Amino acid sequence: QVQLVESGGGLVQPGGSLRLSCAASVSISSINAMGWYRQAPGEQRELVAFITSGGRTNYAESVKGRWTISRDGAESTVSLQMNNLKPEDTAVYYCYARRGNTYWGQGTQVTVSS
Repeated sequence: QVQLVESGGGLVQPGGSLRLSCAASVSISSINAMGWYRQAPGEQRELVAFITSGGRTNYAESVKGRWTISRDGAESTVSLQMNNLKPEDTAVYYCYARRGNTYWGQGTQVTVSS
């Protein structure tokens, strides 16, 4: 069982930045992959970014060059640095972890609006 606690969402103006964090209840070295999905109202859940236990990263085309996913093994935390935010980034962001099963955080709202 893996428990995930997210933090860092909020309201930001277009062009601004936010940093999301996801703390795991187990060592992230034991987790195959961690990352973030997002879901906007009326839309399907979309994979945004992930990082594997080997450090490989992958991003959705819509966020490449703007966002960076990283991990801190000592803190068992994965973070998503979101720069140059756009209104279309508005969504609920869900952290996930894959270790056999897939585990989910509770979700955090990101709103990009002037």
